[in-house]
Amino acid sequence: MRGRTQNIWILLLLMLAGVVLGGFIASLVANVSFLSFLAYGKTFGLTTPLNLDLGILTLQFGFTINFTIAGILGILLAFFLYRRM
Repeated sequence: MRGRTQNIWILLLLMLAGVVLGGFIASLVANVSFLSFLAYGKTFGLTTPLNLDLGILTLQFGFTINFTIAGILGILLAFFLYRRM
């Protein structure tokens, strides 16, 4: 069971690296005319933070996910690299 757990963590780490690398590439090529389609995406989540005022404590919650084509390609590349290992 330990080998399977380690494999899942490796897969998650590779996919996280793929998303980060894809987002970085999307921000780099956003102004390049023939590669700008890689920066196309959609944002999901709470765009304005949710405030919870409890009198003595104020909590602020916010969460957004930005999917881009480059990020999705990064995830697919990470999964392909994982399968090759």
